[in-house]
Amino acid sequence: MRVFTYSEARQNLAKLLDLARTEEVRIRRKDGSLFILRAQDDEVSSPFDTPGIRTRATTEDILDAVADTRSR
Repeated sequence: MRVFTYSEARQNLAKLLDLARTEEVRIRRKDGSLFILRAQDDEVSSPFDTPGIRTRATTEDILDAVADTRSR
C-alpha cells in the first residue's frame, strides 16, 4: 500500500490507476482526509444472469405449455 499526496496523485493519475490494479493506493489531502483507490473486480454481472440448464423439453413442448396456461 502506498500513500500519495493529492498533488502527487493529480500529476500522476495514469500511473496511480495502473498501480491500483495490483495494490491499494491511498491519497491524502492537505486537511488529512484519506481516500482509498483500488481496481474494481472485472466480473460484474447482472442479477438476472443465470446459468442454463439441460432438459429434454423441446421448443414445441414449451409453446404448448404456454398456450395451455393461456387458454384456461
